[in-house]
Amino acid sequence: MARSGEVVRGCLRMLSDAAKPGVTTEALDQLAEDYIRGHGGIPTFKGYHGFPGSICASLNDMVVHGIPDGTRLVEGDILGIDVGVTLDEFVADAALTVGIGRISPEAQALMDATRASLGRAIEQCVVGNRIGDISHAVQSYVEARGYSVVRTLVGHGVGRDMHEDPQVPNFGPAGRGPRLTEGTVVAIEPMINLGGHEVYVGADGWAIYTTDGSLSAHFEHTVAVTAAGPRVLT
Repeated sequence: MARSGEVVRGCLRMLSDAAKPGVTTEALDQLAEDYIRGHGGIPTFKGYHGFPGSICASLNDMVVHGIPDGTRLVEGDILGIDVGVTLDEFVADAALTVGIGRISPEAQALMDATRASLGRAIEQCVVGNRIGDISHAVQSYVEARGYSVVRTLVGHGVGRDMHEDPQVPNFGPAGRGPRLTEGTVVAIEPMINLGGHEVYVGADGWAIYTTDGSLSAHFEHTVAVTAAGPRVLT
C-alpha cells in the first residue's frame, strides 16, 4: 500500500502544479491517468460503479465526486482533487484542495483549517484509540473556527478494496467506535464547508454540492496504524 501511496502522492503533486487558470478538469484527468499508468498503477476510480474519470475534480461549492469535464479553471476557484491508485492489488486514496491563482482570504482559511484538522485526526491513529477519537479531532478543530462538517459522507477503511470497514466519520464523540489495532488502515477525509453542513447530489448523480452554495474543502490521507504510531502512506 505504501507503493500505491507513493504514486498517489506524486500524482497529486503533479496535478497541483498543473492546476492553473484556463486548464480544464478533463485535461487534469488525462494527466492523472497517464501518470498513474506510467508508474505501473491503475486509476481506482475509473469505472467504479460507472464513474467515468480517473480523478474526482470538485470546484468551489462542490464537496466531492466531481466528474472531470471541459470546465476551465478560473482565478479564484478552489479545486478539490481526489486520487485513488491500485498497485499490485492494493489501494491508496488521498485528496487535497488547491487554490487557482489568487484566492480569497476566506477560501484560504477554510483550506488551511481543513488540512490542519486532517493532521489532528492522523495524530489519533494509535493502537488502542477508537474511531471516535479521529472523528472528534476533526469536528472539534473546525467547528471551533466556525466551519461545518459534512455529515452524510465519511472516510473509510482501505486495503484490497477502496471502501472497506470501518467507516470513519468526521464528527462524533471521542472514545467511541471500533478500537484501532495494529495493521488497521483508514482513509481519513475531512470535508468541511464554509457555510452549513447540508449537501445535495447534483443532476449527474455523482457530484455533491453544499446546499447553501458555500465553499467546501477536502483533504485526505491513507494512514496505517502501527506499533510505532501513525504511518501516512500517501
